[in-house]
Amino acid sequence: MEINTQYQPLEIEKKRYQYWLDNKFFKSIPDGREPYTIVIPPPNVTGVLHMGHMLNNTIQDILVRRARMLGKNACWVPGTDHASIATEAKVVQKLKKKGINKKDISREEFLKHAWEWKEKHGGIILEQLKKLGASCDWDRTSFTMDKSLSGSVIKVFIDLYKKGYIYRGIRMINWDPQAKTAVSDEEVKHKEVQSKLYYVKYKIQNQDEYITIATTRPETILGDTAVCINPKDERFEHLKGKKAIIPLVNRLVPIIEDDYVDMEFGTGALKITPAHDINDYEIGQKHNLESINIFNDDGTLNQNAVLFIGKDRFEVRDLITKELEKSGNLVKIEDYLNKVGYSERTNVAIEPKLSMQWFLKMEELVKPAIENVGNDKIKLYPKKFKNTYNHWLNNIKDWNISRQLWWGHRVPAYFIQSTNDFVIAANKEEALELARIKTSNNSLEITDINQDEDVLDTWFSSWLWPMSVFDGIRYPNNEDIKYYYPTDDLVTGHDIIFFWVARMIIAGYEYKNQYPYKNVYFTGMVRDSFGRKMSKQLGNSPDPIKLMEKYGADGVRIGMLFCSPAGGDLLYDDKLPEQGRNFSNKIWNAFRLVKQMEINRNATQPFYTKVAIDAFDAKLQKVIKTLDKQFELFKISEALMTIYRFFWDEFSSWYLEIIKPPYGEGIDQKTYDTTIMFFEQLLKILHPFMPFITEEIWHLIKERDEKDSIMISDMPKYIDSNEDIIEKYDRAKEIITELRRIRKEKSLPYKEKLNLCVKIDEKKYDNLFNDIIIKLSGLSNIEFIDTKIDKAVSFIVKTVEYFVPLGDLVNTEEELKKLNKDLDYTKGFLMTVLKKLNNERFVNNAPEKVVNMENKKKLEAETKIKALEEQIQNLLT
Repeated sequence: MEINTQYQPLEIEKKRYQYWLDNKFFKSIPDGREPYTIVIPPPNVTGVLHMGHMLNNTIQDILVRRARMLGKNACWVPGTDHASIATEAKVVQKLKKKGINKKDISREEFLKHAWEWKEKHGGIILEQLKKLGASCDWDRTSFTMDKSLSGSVIKVFIDLYKKGYIYRGIRMINWDPQAKTAVSDEEVKHKEVQSKLYYVKYKIQNQDEYITIATTRPETILGDTAVCINPKDERFEHLKGKKAIIPLVNRLVPIIEDDYVDMEFGTGALKITPAHDINDYEIGQKHNLESINIFNDDGTLNQNAVLFIGKDRFEVRDLITKELEKSGNLVKIEDYLNKVGYSERTNVAIEPKLSMQWFLKMEELVKPAIENVGNDKIKLYPKKFKNTYNHWLNNIKDWNISRQLWWGHRVPAYFIQSTNDFVIAANKEEALELARIKTSNNSLEITDINQDEDVLDTWFSSWLWPMSVFDGIRYPNNEDIKYYYPTDDLVTGHDIIFFWVARMIIAGYEYKNQYPYKNVYFTGMVRDSFGRKMSKQLGNSPDPIKLMEKYGADGVRIGMLFCSPAGGDLLYDDKLPEQGRNFSNKIWNAFRLVKQMEINRNATQPFYTKVAIDAFDAKLQKVIKTLDKQFELFKISEALMTIYRFFWDEFSSWYLEIIKPPYGEGIDQKTYDTTIMFFEQLLKILHPFMPFITEEIWHLIKERDEKDSIMISDMPKYIDSNEDIIEKYDRAKEIITELRRIRKEKSLPYKEKLNLCVKIDEKKYDNLFNDIIIKLSGLSNIEFIDTKIDKAVSFIVKTVEYFVPLGDLVNTEEELKKLNKDLDYTKGFLMTVLKKLNNERFVNNAPEKVVNMENKKKLEAETKIKALEEQIQNLLT
C-alpha cells in the first residue's frame, strides 16, 4: 500500500466529511436504543465562526461522537438564532448603503429585506462548523423564526398571559439609544469608567442661599423635579419644606426628605430625575413627583428639555457645563471613577427610561429551577457556578420581554380602536373574535384591531429551544419530544448562564415538568496570550478557518483543549494548534511505521514482545477506565491529555520501540496482528477528539467495507487486567531510562555493550522484563551481586541498587555530586510522606488503599536513603 509520507489534512478532511454525510452517519431517528441528545447553543444568524464557537462546538462534538460509539442513538440538533437586535442592525446598515432609511419604508418591506439577508448570510456559520467536523444531524437544522418554532413562542406567550404571568405596564427600563429598543437587566454590562463629578448649586426660593448637589450627569438637570436630603442631616435642617430653582430652566421644585440619601456622598444632597434614573424613579413614585422625559429614543434631547433640543446627550454634557459656568451655578468638577451600564449588543451607554413594556413575572416560575439545581438533579460543571446561578435566581426581577424592533416574533397583542383595551391571540382572525366578545360589539371589523408593534426578546424564543426544536410545545406528545427530551448535556459559555441556561430550566419545568438537560458544562472564555478578551478592535482574534487550513481541523480541535479546563479561561497561542498538528503527524508516522513493518510469517513471537503486549494491554485497560471516569466528571481536557500522553509515550516511544524487530529481520505475524488491534483501539478512543485522521487511518490500516466507519464502531470497554504487571513494567522502564542516562552522560555508543549488576538475591528478583531491558539498553548481561562494585556508576530503582562497571570512566566527584543531589531530594520526599502519615485526620479518614500507598512510599524512601548514604560513604573511603 502506498502511504503518503506526510499527513494531508485539508484533502482528507473534505473527503471524510463528505463520506460521513453521504452515508448519513449523523442522522438520528427514534428507535429502541438509549437516546443521547445535545441541542446546539444556536449561534446568531449574523455570526461567523470565532474561537469561542470552536471550543464550544469541539466539546459538543466530542461528547456526541463518544456517545455514538457507546451504542447510543446520538442526536445533535444544529440551528441558528434570529438575534433581533444584531440582525436588525445589519439590515438597517445594508439599507442605508442603498440610500434607504428604515423609517421611510413599511414594516412589511423591511421584513422582506431582513429575510433576504437571512437567506443569503444566515447559514454561513453552520457551513463553517462542518469544516470543524461537527457531526450534527443537519436534517434537523432549526431557526428560531421557523414556522414551528414561531408558533411555539406565540403559544407560550398566550399561555403565560392566561396564567397571569405576563402583564403590560410603564416601568423604568434599560434603553439602548443605538438599537432604539429596551434591553433586559442581563443584557446590560457594567464597566468601570473614568468620569467627572459635577458640583452644581441650586438657588433656594425667595432666599439668598443655595444648595449644592453632585452629579455625574449634568445633562439630566433639565429633567429634575426635586432635590432630596436625608431627614437626619442636620446641615439641611433649615431647608426642610422649602423649594429650589433648577438652574437654566428656572423650574421650581420641592426639597424632599428620604433615608435613601447617603449623607457621605458628594454634598449629601441629590438632584432627582425620575424619568432617567431607576433610584430617582422609585423616590419619585414614593413622593408622587412629576416625571419629565427629556430624551428622544436616539439619545438626543426632546422638546421637554427646553434647551439643546435635538443635540446628543453627551454633546449636551459639555454644552450645559459651559452654560452652568456662565450662570455661576457650577461650583467645581472632580475626577470620579464609577460604573456605567452598556448595552451588551451595541456597546452603547444605556439610558434609563420610563416606557410601556411587556413583562413576565418570575417569582413563582423560578422555584423549580432553584430547587432542581440545588438538589443536583441538574448538575453544573464546574460546581462553582452553582452559587452564581442561585444568586441570580434568588434575586430575580420581572423579565422585560418586549423589544422595539421589527425583526422577531411580534407580540400577539391586538389593540381595539377607540378603546384602551386589547386582546391576546394567535392571529388577527382569532383576535377579532375575542375583541367582539370583549366589547360585545359584533360589528367590529378586522381593520378595527391593530397588532402591537413590538417584538419579543430573542431569549423568549431561545428559552424554549430544547423543546421547540422537537416541536414539543405545539405537539407535547409527539414521538420526537417523548424520545429525545429531556436532553443529556448542554455545553455553553458561563456568560449566558442567566440569559439562557437558567431560563431554559424555568421553561422546561413549566411546560414539561422536567429538566431540559441533566448536565451543564461551562466553557471558559478564549483569550489571547496576554489574557485579553478577543476582539476585532484589538486584532487579536485569529480566523478559525485559516487556522484549520494551516494546522488541520484535528490539530485546532485538540489544540484548543490542551489547556481548557471546565469554566477556566483558555489563553490562546498559535503554539497550541501547532502542538495539535504535531500530534497528528505523530499518529500518522506511527501508522506508517507499523504498516511498513515487514512480516516474517515463519517467525515465532519472542518472549520480550509477549510480555510487552501483556503490559501494554494492562496499561490500555487502565487508560480506558480513567477515560470513563474523566468523561463522567466532564474533565474533557484531562481526558485528552490522558490519551495524548498514552499514545505519545507508551505506544510510540515504548511499545513500538520494544516490538520493533532487529535490523534486517521481519516481525512475527502474531505480534503484528496484536499491534494492529492495539492501534485500532487507540484510534477509537482518539476518534471523538480527532475524527478526521482516525477515520482516514481506520480505512487504511486494514481492508474494510465502505460503510464500516470508525464513528459507528464500538468504543473499547474496560476489561479487568493484571495491574501487577504494570508496576513491574514501569520499574523496567525506569531501569532502562537510568541506563540510557548513563550512556548519554558518558558518551557511550549503543554498540558498546554494558554489564548491569543488581545487588539483590536473584531468587527475590522478578526477571520478567529482563529481555526488554537488555534489548533497549544495549546490555550484554544482567548479573546478581551481594556486595558493592568498585569503579561503577550506580542508581536505585524502588529499593534495589544497580551498578554499571565502567572502570576509569567513573568520575568520583561527579558521582558524589549526583548521589548527594538524589539524597537531598529523597529526604525531602520522605518528609512530605511523613507529614501525611503523622496527620491523624488523614490516617483515620483516607481510604485504606491510599494510606497503604503512603506507607509503601515511606518504606521505599527510607530504603533508598540508606542505600544512597552507603554509596556515598563507599566513594569517600
